[in-house]
Amino acid sequence: MKIAQYIDHTLLKPTATTADIKALCSEARKHQFYALCVNGCHVRTAHAELIGSDVKLAAVIGFPLGAMSTEAKVAEAKYCVEHGADEIDMVINIGWLKEGLLMSVKEEIALIKEAISGKTLKVIIETAYLSDEEKILACNLIIEARADFVKTSTGFAPGGATFEDVELIKNTIKGQAKIKASGGIKDSSTALRYIDLGVDRIGTTSGITIIN
Repeated sequence: MKIAQYIDHTLLKPTATTADIKALCSEARKHQFYALCVNGCHVRTAHAELIGSDVKLAAVIGFPLGAMSTEAKVAEAKYCVEHGADEIDMVINIGWLKEGLLMSVKEEIALIKEAISGKTLKVIIETAYLSDEEKILACNLIIEARADFVKTSTGFAPGGATFEDVELIKNTIKGQAKIKASGGIKDSSTALRYIDLGVDRIGTTSGITIIN
């Protein structure tokens, strides 16, 4: 197993500069990470830097709060794929989920999936803010909206991925979507345990530390 092929090499800090993104791309190419994950404003730079490599480019949408309008999220997603993103990591509207506006959550996911024309869609549910019942609801909505991944966290909430949450997600989705664990994964033993649990992707800023 090549652990680098599970990693989305990530830089989402608001202080990230063009030079930081170019360095991230160089690292991703050198270590053959599966994907690179950046904010939308850096998609053009990252796409140009990754030309000729096998590294996929992921962009985050509605990040990190998920509370933007659906129209804004759709426009952001379209912009990112038009400028080279292969994958979209969107944040659900957490308030809508907690309020019970389940159809609105599902429709937003479906609209973004439709807008990105067959590209991979990962849906961040931000587990730190949800009860187990709400996590199950979110997973089922993601499946119904035909997204590709359930993703645990943004890394900006009070907590990130946990083994318990990944188990819950796996038992809920039953292979109908893939799983991305993110938030707080900083060493190889933790990453390997998530892989053993069945995650298909790991989002981390510590990719180089993990593979070394």
